[in-house]
Amino acid sequence: MSQPTQRPVTIGVAGGTASGKSTVSARLLEQAGSNNIAYLSHDSYYRDMADIPRTQDGRPNFDHPDSLETSLLIANIRRLQNWEAVEEPVYDFTTYSRTARTRTILPQPVILVEGILLFVEPELRNLFDIRIFVDTPDDIRLIRRLKRDIAERGRTVESVIDQYLATVRPMHLEFVEPSKRYADVIIPEGGFNQVAIDIVAARIRSMLADLRR
Repeated sequence: MSQPTQRPVTIGVAGGTASGKSTVSARLLEQAGSNNIAYLSHDSYYRDMADIPRTQDGRPNFDHPDSLETSLLIANIRRLQNWEAVEEPVYDFTTYSRTARTRTILPQPVILVEGILLFVEPELRNLFDIRIFVDTPDDIRLIRRLKRDIAERGRTVESVIDQYLATVRPMHLEFVEPSKRYADVIIPEGGFNQVAIDIVAARIRSMLADLRR
C-alpha cells in the first residue's frame, strides 16, 4: 500500500494536572474512532529520577519542563507525521523511572497528544494543527489529583499536598496557565463538557473525511 501524501492532522490536549485531559482524550478517541488515531502521552517521556530538576531545597520538580524529554516526543511526532511507526517509552510512576519496555505507535491519519506542558515550548507547540486546553478550577484539580495519586501511585495525602504546594502550583502558574493563550479551543470542566467534546470530535471526523478524498 502506498504512503498517504497528506500529513496526519496533529492535535494537542493540554491543561493543568488532573484537569481532565485524559478524559477528554478518551472521549475523542471513542467518538472519532481510536483506529484512526495515534495517541501519545507527554507523561511517558519523563526522565529518570536522577535527571529530574531540583528545587532550591533539593526536592525533585516533576512539573518543570526540563523534567520531560520533550526532544524525544518532538522527534516521535515528526516521525508519525511522516507516516513512520515510533516506540514510546513506558514510565513507572511508582519508581519514577523508565522501564526497559516501549509501546509501538503506528502512524494514523490523526495524531493525538496529551500533556500538561505541551504548549510551553514553541518547537513542540508549533507541531499541532489544533491546540486544546482543558480548563478546570484549581480546587477540583487538587481533589482529583489527591484521589488519583493515592489510588494509583501509592502516595499519602500529606505527600501529595506537600508536592502540590511546593512545585505543582508554582509551576502551573509559571508555565501551564500562561500557555493557555496559545490554545485554539478551551474546554471548561474537562470531560464533563460533552457539548465541547462533540464539537471537537465532529471536527476531527470532518478532517478525516477530507484526508480520505
